[in-house]
Amino acid sequence: MNAMLAVFGLGGMEVVLILAVVLLLFGAKRLPDLAKGLGTGIKEFKKATREVTDEIQNAANEPAAKSPPANTTAQSTSQPQPASPQTKVI
Repeated sequence: MNAMLAVFGLGGMEVVLILAVVLLLFGAKRLPDLAKGLGTGIKEFKKATREVTDEIQNAANEPAAKSPPANTTAQSTSQPQPASPQTKVI
């Protein structure tokens, strides 16, 4: 925690002042709800980040040979195109 506060350049007195302002703005009854919501949001963010990281790692570990060739089904089911008329040059 001290390292994080050092990054923002906050000392002990600044943290106490910020907490006092938050207490005055939201009141003592709303602080637990705010903290719970903040904790839930952080937890969901970490979960989403972990899921994205896992998906990227799984995609990188899959061999390319497993994927089917592109447009193979479209070519076999498509109907032949009519021949284009040829023009004569005189």
